Amino acid sequence: MTETDHRAVFLEELCRVAPDIDPATVGDDDHIQEDLELDSMDVLNLVAALHARLGIDIPERDYPEISTARLAAAYLSSQGAAR
Repeated sequence: MTETDHRAVFLEELCRVAPDIDPATVGDDDHIQEDLELDSMDVLNLVAALHARLGIDIPERDYPEISTARLAAAYLSSQGAAR
């Protein structure tokens, strides 16, 4: 998968966790908590959804690496390639 593919997966799972978010309006640098207003439980649900979908473990120390669509795409691509 490319970074573009991983970005799309991230946005799909983000919108499943927070259905009020329109993926077309999410900017690459919109922070999932500060800008998109996800709470900590939403973040945990997003991490679980990404793990279920991609099989990538995201430890809590790496949560900042998925805090924006741009960061998440790069992180998921690097972790997917490392597997």
